[in-house]
Amino acid sequence: MSLKDQITEDMKTAMRAKDSERLGTIRMLLAAVKQKEVDERIVVDDVTLVAIVDKLIKQRKDSISQFTAAGRQDLADKETAELKVLEAYLPQRLSEAEIKAEVAAIVAEVGAKGAADMGKVMGAVKTRLAGKADMGLVSAAVKAALAG
Repeated sequence: MSLKDQITEDMKTAMRAKDSERLGTIRMLLAAVKQKEVDERIVVDDVTLVAIVDKLIKQRKDSISQFTAAGRQDLADKETAELKVLEAYLPQRLSEAEIKAEVAAIVAEVGAKGAADMGKVMGAVKTRLAGKADMGLVSAAVKAALAG
């Protein structure tokens, strides 16, 4: 079963359970998927779907920090609930140690020597670790590997 089919099934389950918060988040995710399909005239595969979920999660994290800074805990709680629903659709994330090991291997493969090669390394890292790791941690690991 594809990830898109799984999300559709989860939407039906949420409808039956009358779980309005979960249903709203899943519908928002499916709307983002549909928008991508219409805009680019493609059928979204699992890799692209994970990228969409990743983008939505990043938006939620940004919103949570903004709402918390503004003292709007009610809105931060709503975004946190959406974040938990979205995270269920991501594959298992790599740990920080695993990210460092992958980055070190990619740096060796690419033959990167310093900070000037950061773009080359990040390009290779993005294709290999897309959806498997938080790109903020990956970027920090790449900077550390190239600085050392």
